[in-house]
Amino acid sequence: MTVSLEQLRRCHVAVDLGAARTRVYIKGVGLVVDEPSVAAVNTRTGSLIAVGALAEQMTGRTPAYIRVVRPVSGGTVVDIDMAQRMLRHLLGEKLRRQLRRKPRLRAAACTPHDADPLAQRATVETLVGLGARRVELVDTLIAAAVGCGLPVEQPTATMIIVCGAATTQIAVLSLGSIVTAVRIPIGGEAIDHAVIQHLRHYHELMLPSQSVRPLQVALSGNGLTLNGPATTEIHGRDVATGLARSVQVDTAAVRKAIHAPLTAVLDGLGKVLRDCPPDLVADIADSGIMMVGGSALLPGLDQMLRDATGVPVHIAERPDVCSVLGLGAMLDGKVQPLVLSPLVG
Repeated sequence: MTVSLEQLRRCHVAVDLGAARTRVYIKGVGLVVDEPSVAAVNTRTGSLIAVGALAEQMTGRTPAYIRVVRPVSGGTVVDIDMAQRMLRHLLGEKLRRQLRRKPRLRAAACTPHDADPLAQRATVETLVGLGARRVELVDTLIAAAVGCGLPVEQPTATMIIVCGAATTQIAVLSLGSIVTAVRIPIGGEAIDHAVIQHLRHYHELMLPSQSVRPLQVALSGNGLTLNGPATTEIHGRDVATGLARSVQVDTAAVRKAIHAPLTAVLDGLGKVLRDCPPDLVADIADSGIMMVGGSALLPGLDQMLRDATGVPVHIAERPDVCSVLGLGAMLDGKVQPLVLSPLVG
Protein backbone atom coordinates (compact mmCIF):
# COMPACT_ATOMS: atom_id res chain seq x y z
CA MET A 1 0.00 0.00 0.00
CA THR A 2 1.67 3.24 -1.14
CA VAL A 3 -0.24 5.42 1.34
CA SER A 4 0.13 4.50 5.01
CA LEU A 5 -2.96 3.68 7.05
CA GLU A 6 -1.92 6.43 9.48
CA GLN A 7 -2.21 9.04 6.70
CA LEU A 8 -5.60 7.69 5.64
CA ARG A 9 -6.94 7.86 9.21
CA ARG A 10 -6.37 11.63 9.09
CA CYS A 11 -8.65 11.97 6.04
CA HIS A 12 -12.22 13.22 6.47
CA VAL A 13 -13.83 12.18 3.18
CA ALA A 14 -13.35 9.35 0.65
CA VAL A 15 -14.39 9.63 -3.01
CA ASP A 16 -14.70 6.95 -5.69
CA LEU A 17 -15.02 8.70 -9.06
CA GLY A 18 -16.08 5.86 -11.36
CA ALA A 19 -17.01 5.88 -15.05
CA ALA A 20 -20.53 4.73 -14.16
CA ARG A 21 -21.18 6.04 -10.63
CA THR A 22 -19.72 8.52 -8.15
CA ARG A 23 -19.67 7.56 -4.47
CA VAL A 24 -18.72 9.67 -1.45
CA TYR A 25 -18.04 8.38 2.08
CA ILE A 26 -17.73 10.77 5.04
CA LYS A 27 -15.75 9.65 8.08
CA GLY A 28 -18.02 8.74 10.96
CA VAL A 29 -21.16 9.19 8.83
CA GLY A 30 -20.94 6.54 6.09
CA LEU A 31 -21.89 6.45 2.42
CA VAL A 32 -23.66 9.72 1.63
CA VAL A 33 -23.58 9.84 -2.21
CA ASP A 34 -24.13 7.00 -4.70
CA GLU A 35 -25.23 8.52 -8.00
CA PRO A 36 -24.44 8.10 -11.74
CA SER A 37 -21.43 10.16 -12.93
CA VAL A 38 -23.57 12.22 -15.32
CA ALA A 39 -24.37 15.92 -15.67
CA ALA A 40 -26.79 17.80 -17.95
CA VAL A 41 -25.66 21.26 -19.14
CA ASN A 42 -27.48 24.10 -20.88
CA THR A 43 -25.10 24.95 -23.76
CA ARG A 44 -26.65 28.44 -24.20
CA THR A 45 -25.99 29.64 -20.65
CA GLY A 46 -23.42 27.08 -19.42
CA SER A 47 -25.55 26.40 -16.36
CA LEU A 48 -25.92 22.94 -14.83
CA ILE A 49 -29.48 21.62 -15.16
CA ALA A 50 -29.26 18.23 -13.46
CA VAL A 51 -26.75 15.72 -12.06
CA GLY A 52 -26.82 12.05 -11.12
CA ALA A 53 -29.89 9.88 -11.72
CA LEU A 54 -32.01 12.72 -13.18
CA ALA A 55 -29.29 13.63 -15.70
CA GLU A 56 -28.92 9.97 -16.69
CA GLN A 57 -32.66 9.77 -17.40
CA MET A 58 -32.25 12.71 -19.80
CA THR A 59 -29.74 10.82 -21.99
CA GLY A 60 -31.10 10.66 -25.55
CA ARG A 61 -34.20 12.65 -24.60
CA THR A 62 -32.96 16.26 -24.56
CA PRO A 63 -33.47 19.17 -26.98
CA ALA A 64 -30.44 20.40 -28.94
CA TYR A 65 -29.41 23.06 -26.40
CA ILE A 66 -29.10 20.57 -23.50
CA ARG A 67 -26.04 18.34 -23.51
CA VAL A 68 -25.59 15.31 -21.25
CA VAL A 69 -21.91 14.82 -20.34
CA ARG A 70 -19.84 12.26 -18.43
CA PRO A 71 -16.85 14.01 -16.80
CA VAL A 72 -15.27 10.67 -15.84
CA SER A 73 -14.19 8.10 -18.43
CA GLY A 74 -12.44 4.81 -17.73
CA GLY A 75 -12.01 5.73 -14.07
CA THR A 76 -10.15 8.93 -15.08
CA VAL A 77 -11.42 12.50 -14.77
CA VAL A 78 -11.49 13.95 -18.31
CA ASP A 79 -13.22 17.26 -17.45
CA ILE A 80 -12.00 18.62 -14.10
CA ASP A 81 -14.30 21.66 -14.01
CA MET A 82 -17.42 19.63 -14.78
CA ALA A 83 -16.42 16.91 -12.28
CA GLN A 84 -16.08 19.56 -9.56
CA ARG A 85 -19.48 21.09 -10.38
CA MET A 86 -21.09 17.63 -10.46
CA LEU A 87 -19.57 16.69 -7.06
CA ARG A 88 -20.70 19.98 -5.49
CA HIS A 89 -24.31 19.39 -6.51
CA LEU A 90 -24.23 15.70 -5.53
CA LEU A 91 -22.94 16.56 -2.04
CA GLY A 92 -25.53 19.32 -1.52
CA GLU A 93 -25.22 22.48 0.56
CA LYS A 94 -25.66 20.75 3.95
CA LEU A 95 -22.81 18.27 3.46
CA ARG A 96 -20.53 20.90 1.88
CA ARG A 97 -21.07 23.15 4.89
CA GLN A 98 -20.24 20.23 7.19
CA LEU A 99 -16.98 19.57 5.30
CA ARG A 100 -16.03 23.28 5.23
CA ARG A 101 -15.94 23.29 9.04
CA LYS A 102 -12.84 21.04 8.91
CA PRO A 103 -9.82 23.38 9.31
CA ARG A 104 -7.55 21.27 7.09
CA LEU A 105 -9.80 19.07 4.99
CA ARG A 106 -8.09 15.87 3.83
CA ALA A 107 -9.57 13.59 1.17
CA ALA A 108 -8.83 10.09 -0.11
CA ALA A 109 -9.67 8.88 -3.61
CA CYS A 110 -9.55 5.62 -5.58
CA THR A 111 -7.41 5.50 -8.72
CA PRO A 112 -7.26 2.64 -11.24
CA HIS A 113 -4.22 0.36 -11.13
CA ASP A 114 -1.26 1.77 -13.10
CA ALA A 115 -3.04 5.10 -13.64
CA ASP A 116 -0.67 7.53 -15.35
CA PRO A 117 0.50 10.71 -13.51
CA LEU A 118 -1.85 12.94 -15.56
CA ALA A 119 -4.88 10.87 -14.50
CA GLN A 120 -3.76 10.99 -10.86
CA ARG A 121 -3.23 14.75 -11.08
CA ALA A 122 -6.73 15.24 -12.55
CA THR A 123 -8.26 13.36 -9.59
CA VAL A 124 -6.23 15.41 -7.09
CA GLU A 125 -7.17 18.74 -8.75
CA THR A 126 -10.85 17.79 -8.77
CA LEU A 127 -10.86 17.31 -4.98
CA VAL A 128 -8.58 20.29 -4.29
CA GLY A 129 -11.13 22.41 -6.15
CA LEU A 130 -13.74 21.25 -3.61
CA GLY A 131 -11.64 22.53 -0.70
CA ALA A 132 -9.36 19.58 0.13
CA ARG A 133 -5.93 20.72 1.40
CA ARG A 134 -4.38 17.28 0.85
CA VAL A 135 -5.49 14.30 -1.26
CA GLU A 136 -4.29 10.72 -0.69
CA LEU A 137 -4.59 8.30 -3.62
CA VAL A 138 -5.30 4.60 -3.03
CA ASP A 139 -5.23 1.85 -5.65
CA THR A 140 -8.79 0.71 -6.44
CA LEU A 141 -7.70 -2.93 -6.14
CA ILE A 142 -6.56 -2.55 -2.51
CA ALA A 143 -9.59 -0.43 -1.54
CA ALA A 144 -11.99 -2.98 -3.09
CA ALA A 145 -10.21 -5.90 -1.38
CA VAL A 146 -10.57 -4.19 2.01
CA GLY A 147 -14.20 -3.32 1.26
CA CYS A 148 -15.21 -6.92 0.60
CA GLY A 149 -13.45 -8.22 3.72
CA LEU A 150 -10.39 -9.91 2.20
CA PRO A 151 -7.41 -10.33 4.60
CA VAL A 152 -5.13 -8.08 2.53
CA GLU A 153 -2.65 -7.43 5.36
CA GLN A 154 -1.97 -11.14 5.97
CA PRO A 155 0.87 -13.16 4.34
CA THR A 156 -1.59 -15.18 2.26
CA ALA A 157 -2.63 -14.61 -1.34
CA THR A 158 -6.00 -13.09 -2.18
CA MET A 159 -7.15 -12.65 -5.77
CA ILE A 160 -9.61 -9.96 -6.74
CA ILE A 161 -11.32 -8.92 -9.98
CA VAL A 162 -12.77 -5.40 -10.14
CA CYS A 163 -15.37 -5.43 -12.95
CA GLY A 164 -15.97 -1.76 -13.73
CA ALA A 165 -17.97 0.03 -16.41
CA ALA A 166 -14.95 0.84 -18.59
CA THR A 167 -12.15 -1.44 -17.33
CA THR A 168 -11.56 -4.75 -15.60
CA GLN A 169 -8.72 -4.92 -13.07
CA ILE A 170 -7.29 -8.23 -11.86
CA ALA A 171 -4.73 -8.60 -9.06
CA VAL A 172 -3.13 -10.92 -6.53
CA LEU A 173 -2.55 -9.24 -3.16
CA SER A 174 -0.39 -10.26 -0.21
CA LEU A 175 0.92 -8.38 2.86
CA GLY A 176 -1.07 -5.28 1.96
CA SER A 177 0.54 -4.88 -1.48
CA ILE A 178 -0.10 -5.89 -5.08
CA VAL A 179 2.04 -8.85 -6.12
CA THR A 180 0.93 -8.88 -9.76
CA ALA A 181 -1.89 -7.09 -11.55
CA VAL A 182 -3.29 -6.22 -14.96
CA ARG A 183 -5.83 -3.68 -16.21
CA ILE A 184 -7.95 -4.58 -19.27
CA PRO A 185 -9.94 -1.93 -21.22
CA ILE A 186 -13.04 -4.13 -21.23
CA GLY A 187 -15.94 -3.51 -18.86
CA GLY A 188 -19.69 -3.36 -18.59
CA GLU A 189 -19.93 -0.76 -21.36
CA ALA A 190 -18.10 -3.04 -23.84
CA ILE A 191 -20.49 -5.88 -22.97
CA ASP A 192 -23.47 -3.55 -23.46
CA HIS A 193 -22.03 -2.45 -26.81
CA ALA A 194 -21.71 -6.11 -27.89
CA VAL A 195 -25.42 -6.66 -27.18
CA ILE A 196 -26.39 -3.43 -29.02
CA GLN A 197 -24.34 -4.46 -32.08
CA HIS A 198 -25.85 -7.96 -32.04
CA LEU A 199 -29.41 -6.57 -31.97
CA ARG A 200 -28.65 -4.10 -34.75
CA HIS A 201 -26.86 -6.60 -36.99
CA TYR A 202 -29.10 -9.65 -36.63
CA HIS A 203 -32.49 -8.07 -35.83
CA GLU A 204 -32.15 -4.57 -37.36
CA LEU A 205 -33.26 -3.16 -34.04
CA MET A 206 -32.05 -0.08 -32.15
CA LEU A 207 -32.62 0.29 -28.42
CA PRO A 208 -34.72 3.34 -27.46
CA SER A 209 -32.13 5.10 -25.27
CA GLN A 210 -28.49 4.95 -24.24
CA SER A 211 -29.60 5.13 -20.63
CA VAL A 212 -31.34 1.74 -20.83
CA ARG A 213 -29.00 -1.02 -19.69
CA PRO A 214 -29.29 -3.47 -22.57
CA LEU A 215 -28.29 -6.43 -20.46
CA GLN A 216 -31.02 -5.76 -17.95
CA VAL A 217 -33.56 -5.53 -20.77
CA ALA A 218 -32.40 -8.43 -22.93
CA LEU A 219 -31.16 -10.81 -20.24
CA SER A 220 -33.41 -10.47 -17.25
CA GLY A 221 -32.97 -13.06 -14.49
CA ASN A 222 -30.64 -15.91 -15.38
CA GLY A 223 -30.62 -15.26 -19.15
CA LEU A 224 -26.85 -15.64 -19.51
CA THR A 225 -26.73 -19.09 -17.94
CA LEU A 226 -27.32 -22.26 -19.97
CA ASN A 227 -30.49 -23.12 -18.04
CA GLY A 228 -32.00 -19.65 -18.65
CA PRO A 229 -34.93 -18.88 -21.00
CA ALA A 230 -34.37 -19.80 -24.66
CA THR A 231 -35.80 -16.52 -25.99
CA THR A 232 -36.42 -13.05 -24.59
CA GLU A 233 -38.76 -10.38 -25.98
CA ILE A 234 -37.18 -6.96 -26.45
CA HIS A 235 -38.64 -3.68 -27.69
CA GLY A 236 -36.81 -1.16 -29.84
CA ARG A 237 -36.87 0.91 -33.03
CA ASP A 238 -36.63 -0.60 -36.47
CA VAL A 239 -33.45 0.56 -38.24
CA ALA A 240 -35.14 0.85 -41.66
CA THR A 241 -38.60 2.25 -40.86
CA GLY A 242 -37.92 4.03 -37.57
CA LEU A 243 -41.10 2.52 -36.11
CA ALA A 244 -41.38 0.71 -32.78
CA ARG A 245 -40.99 -3.07 -33.06
CA SER A 246 -40.68 -6.08 -30.77
CA VAL A 247 -38.57 -9.14 -31.52
CA GLN A 248 -37.87 -12.49 -29.88
CA VAL A 249 -34.13 -12.61 -29.20
CA ASP A 250 -32.31 -15.95 -28.97
CA THR A 251 -30.45 -15.74 -25.63
CA ALA A 252 -27.91 -18.34 -26.77
CA ALA A 253 -26.85 -16.01 -29.61
CA VAL A 254 -26.66 -13.05 -27.21
CA ARG A 255 -24.60 -15.17 -24.81
CA LYS A 256 -22.18 -15.90 -27.67
CA ALA A 257 -21.95 -12.18 -28.56
CA ILE A 258 -21.17 -11.30 -24.94
CA HIS A 259 -18.44 -13.94 -24.64
CA ALA A 260 -16.38 -12.26 -27.39
CA PRO A 261 -15.28 -9.23 -25.29
CA LEU A 262 -14.99 -11.41 -22.18
CA THR A 263 -12.21 -13.50 -23.77
CA ALA A 264 -9.86 -10.55 -23.09
CA VAL A 265 -10.76 -10.80 -19.38
CA LEU A 266 -9.96 -14.53 -19.41
CA ASP A 267 -6.60 -13.80 -21.09
CA GLY A 268 -5.78 -11.22 -18.40
CA LEU A 269 -6.76 -13.65 -15.67
CA GLY A 270 -4.43 -16.28 -17.13
CA LYS A 271 -1.57 -13.75 -17.35
CA VAL A 272 -1.90 -12.77 -13.67
CA LEU A 273 -1.89 -16.42 -12.57
CA ARG A 274 1.15 -17.20 -14.76
CA ASP A 275 3.09 -14.25 -13.30
CA CYS A 276 2.21 -15.23 -9.73
CA PRO A 277 4.63 -17.26 -7.52
CA PRO A 278 3.57 -20.95 -7.09
CA ASP A 279 3.03 -20.61 -3.32
CA LEU A 280 0.50 -17.83 -3.85
CA VAL A 281 -1.28 -19.77 -6.62
CA ALA A 282 -1.74 -22.62 -4.12
CA ASP A 283 -3.39 -20.14 -1.70
CA ILE A 284 -5.72 -18.89 -4.45
CA ALA A 285 -6.76 -22.48 -5.30
CA ASP A 286 -7.99 -22.76 -1.68
CA SER A 287 -9.46 -19.29 -1.10
CA GLY A 288 -10.75 -18.66 -4.63
CA ILE A 289 -11.29 -15.44 -6.61
CA MET A 290 -13.39 -12.53 -5.31
CA MET A 291 -15.39 -10.50 -7.84
CA VAL A 292 -16.42 -6.90 -7.12
CA GLY A 293 -17.74 -4.00 -9.20
CA GLY A 294 -21.12 -3.38 -10.83
CA SER A 295 -20.44 -5.71 -13.77
CA ALA A 296 -19.67 -8.61 -11.40
CA LEU A 297 -23.45 -9.13 -11.20
CA LEU A 298 -23.60 -10.07 -14.89
CA PRO A 299 -25.47 -13.41 -14.73
CA GLY A 300 -23.24 -16.35 -15.61
CA LEU A 301 -19.93 -14.42 -15.52
CA ASP A 302 -18.80 -16.07 -12.28
CA GLN A 303 -19.55 -19.54 -13.70
CA MET A 304 -17.62 -18.68 -16.87
CA LEU A 305 -14.52 -17.76 -14.83
CA ARG A 306 -14.97 -20.86 -12.67
CA ASP A 307 -15.02 -23.10 -15.76
CA ALA A 308 -11.97 -21.36 -17.28
CA THR A 309 -9.74 -21.52 -14.18
CA GLY A 310 -11.06 -24.42 -12.10
CA VAL A 311 -10.82 -22.11 -9.06
CA PRO A 312 -13.78 -21.17 -6.80
CA VAL A 313 -15.25 -17.77 -7.72
CA HIS A 314 -17.19 -15.66 -5.20
CA ILE A 315 -19.17 -12.43 -5.67
CA ALA A 316 -18.91 -9.85 -2.87
CA GLU A 317 -22.00 -9.10 -0.79
CA ARG A 318 -22.24 -5.52 -2.09
CA PRO A 319 -19.96 -5.65 -5.14
CA ASP A 320 -20.80 -2.20 -6.53
CA VAL A 321 -19.74 -0.21 -3.42
CA CYS A 322 -16.75 -2.27 -2.20
CA SER A 323 -14.11 0.30 -3.26
CA VAL A 324 -15.60 3.26 -1.40
CA LEU A 325 -16.51 1.12 1.64
CA GLY A 326 -12.90 -0.11 1.73
CA LEU A 327 -11.64 3.48 1.71
CA GLY A 328 -14.17 4.30 4.43
CA ALA A 329 -12.93 1.39 6.59
CA MET A 330 -9.37 2.77 6.31
CA LEU A 331 -10.57 6.26 7.25
CA ASP A 332 -12.45 4.91 10.28
CA GLY A 333 -9.39 2.92 11.44
CA LYS A 334 -11.02 -0.50 11.03
CA VAL A 335 -7.98 -1.95 9.19
CA GLN A 336 -5.07 -3.01 11.39
CA PRO A 337 -1.67 -3.33 9.70
CA LEU A 338 0.50 -6.40 10.22
CA VAL A 339 3.46 -5.17 12.27
CA LEU A 340 6.73 -6.90 11.39
CA SER A 341 9.25 -6.11 14.15
CA PRO A 342 12.92 -6.54 13.27
CA LEU A 343 14.59 -9.46 15.01
CA VAL A 344 17.34 -8.61 17.51
CA GLY A 345 20.51 -10.70 17.78
